[in-house]
Amino acid sequence: MGMFDFLLARKQTAAVAKDRLRIIVAHERASRGGPDYLPMLQRELLEVIRKYVSVDAEAVKVDLVGDGDNKVLDISVSLPENGAPAA
Repeated sequence: MGMFDFLLARKQTAAVAKDRLRIIVAHERASRGGPDYLPMLQRELLEVIRKYVSVDAEAVKVDLVGDGDNKVLDISVSLPENGAPAA
C-alpha cells in the first residue's frame, strides 16, 4: 500500500460522477428539444378518451420520436381489459 493510494479512489468516484452528469445532460437536452404542445395534447386526448372509456391518467402517452430526418408522433393508449364505460 502506497502513501498516495487514497487519491485513486477519488479518480474512480470522479469518473462515476462524470458519467452520471453526462446522462443527466443528455436527458435534459432530449426533453428540452420537444415541442411545448405535447403535454397539452396528452391532456386533451385523455379528456376525449374518458368520454367513452374509464382510463387512468397514465393510460395515454404521447411522445415525439426521431426517425432519421423525420419526427413521428407516437400516441399510446392503454385501454382496460373489461372495457369499462365512462361514468
